[in-house]
Amino acid sequence: MALTSPPAAGATSRFAAGRSRDIICLGRLAVDLYAQQVGARLEDVSSFAKYLGGSSANIAFGCARLGLASAMLARVGDDHMGRFLTETLAHEGCDVSHVRTDHERLTALVLLGLKDRDTFPLIFYRENCADMAVDPADFDEAFIASSKALLITGTHLSTEQVNRTSRRALDYARRNHVRTVLDIDYRPVLWGLTGKADGETRFIANDSVSAHLQGILPLFDLVIGTEEEFCIAGGHTRLIDALRTVRSVTPATLIVKRGPLGCQIIDGAVPATLDEAPVHGGVQVEVLNVLGAGDAFASGFLSGWLRDQPLDACARAANASGALVVSRHGCAPAMPTPTELEYFLAEAKADPQRMRRPDRDAKLARLHRVTPARQRWDEVLGFAFDHRNQFFELVQQTGASEARIATLKGLFVDAVARTEAALGLQGRIGVLIDDRYGQDALNAATGRGWWIGRPVELPGSMPLVFDHGRSIGTTLTSWPREHVVKCLVHYHPDEPVEQRLEQEAQLRALYDAAQASGHELLLEVIPPKRAELSADADVVFRALKRLYNIGIYPEWWKLAPLDAAQWKAVDALIAERDPYCRGVVLLGLSAPVEQLTDGFRAAAASATCRGFTVGRTIFHEPSHAWLAGEITDDELIARVRHTFETLIASWRAARGGDAARAAGPRTVHQEQAA
Repeated sequence: MALTSPPAAGATSRFAAGRSRDIICLGRLAVDLYAQQVGARLEDVSSFAKYLGGSSANIAFGCARLGLASAMLARVGDDHMGRFLTETLAHEGCDVSHVRTDHERLTALVLLGLKDRDTFPLIFYRENCADMAVDPADFDEAFIASSKALLITGTHLSTEQVNRTSRRALDYARRNHVRTVLDIDYRPVLWGLTGKADGETRFIANDSVSAHLQGILPLFDLVIGTEEEFCIAGGHTRLIDALRTVRSVTPATLIVKRGPLGCQIIDGAVPATLDEAPVHGGVQVEVLNVLGAGDAFASGFLSGWLRDQPLDACARAANASGALVVSRHGCAPAMPTPTELEYFLAEAKADPQRMRRPDRDAKLARLHRVTPARQRWDEVLGFAFDHRNQFFELVQQTGASEARIATLKGLFVDAVARTEAALGLQGRIGVLIDDRYGQDALNAATGRGWWIGRPVELPGSMPLVFDHGRSIGTTLTSWPREHVVKCLVHYHPDEPVEQRLEQEAQLRALYDAAQASGHELLLEVIPPKRAELSADADVVFRALKRLYNIGIYPEWWKLAPLDAAQWKAVDALIAERDPYCRGVVLLGLSAPVEQLTDGFRAAAASATCRGFTVGRTIFHEPSHAWLAGEITDDELIARVRHTFETLIASWRAARGGDAARAAGPRTVHQEQAA
């Protein structure tokens, strides 16, 4: 059975019909700062990765990633971290209409370390934080009634404010046939049972907490917890005794998480011994990080449960989701997609030993990178001014100061912004900008929602050399994630083997660095023109095929215009080898506008060509005049805009004037990702 398959025809649903949402998650919504140095004490950690966190938020995120219509009910502060959280959830497809902004409190924060397989120090910064101030006034009955299910995590029962809010939501749910889910999520520190810095301790017996949980358990239809969490809920140190006490107060389906063993589901009377409850086995993997695995488990289980799948299928998805997250860094971003789950389970069944280290499976890593929701780029209408040598030559020719290049590139950003506003091109504008002369321009362009490419190659280098040294991974650590790594490589499939292998080794290093950093990669492939090398029409096609053969899958290709036959061949190659490829953009090579227009027409029928990134055709003449003092800033901007907008009109005319047609047909995988 597919992990996202619907119930069998004629099956009775667990849920009320006609609900616009699958699940509403009420609970913690915080920023997780994960130590990047694995094995270090938290005292010795020097850098952290920022992720969405909080158990309820992780589950809302994971459910959305698995294709459910999830919604988050919480608060964030009126601060940068709160905006990061709401944007992250919204980008994944989660409804954030009821994530309120609290103007009096800051967003919650957690610091987490990964010392060894059993030691995960963490500190909760949650004093008077926003998500613990969520109030019954933040939602109404109609919102709760719009969903099939309501999930609450145990942390949101630990103070009077959140307990009152949770009970109001549960009352609305019970009145409107909304199924209710409790993830026990026991954190002793958040109940005031440990020192404030001891977030790592997972279990402390406490009669008051047990009584509190038992008072609210009757309101739930599904309860999920670890062995320790059921012990606190039941008020016993023996799990079977705790489960009997839980059963005495609630008829809910009980899901007991057993770590690497999998889980046990008790959907009726508690058996005499735990061994009598069938174990739904999990996939055995090596553990990097247990934090967040329970949230992934819950997301996986709910992805089947909310689709009315049998409980064993729900458990299968839950165990696989948890196994993948324990092998990865972070919580929310480690959550799998349906495509990942299906691949992982199939491979684990075929070769369990190999999949003990899913982090080493290249295909799985790529699926994790390309199958989550991504910003859609049907068109890229790009102005390229990442050139370095050409601008240096311009200042040499005009006698201008080299320092003026940075000002010039800043004016280009202004020109592009005006074109975007004038033509309504939001979500379609692209730029290529370097960091040698264009760092200020890069800073100005970043954060606008533009497609931003940034070069890494030393101009003119062959074999390929990186501009900031061999350690390309170090270079990428300082880049904003939205920047696309652009590399121009002079590459020919018929080069002497020693030269070709050197080029390929450099490209492989770049590809691996981009995979690790999370940046998208654009390869601009220009075959060198030498007498001893083939100049056949299929050279570019063969170059791309060779790079795919050695395991390099860039998100983007940048190519010179091709004829119709070669576009057809390139389209077929990309569809076969990498259906997740974002597409191709055309380069200009300083060709006149008329010649570029011919290239646009030749690409009109391409399914993969998304647009263009043209440079010298746009900037050369006005830049020379500006650097020579012959025109003003406004005149420069006007001339740049005129050529850029002429090219945009030519591109769209070649594609029939329809922005939707400009994207060409989309693959099934691209539609799913969108």
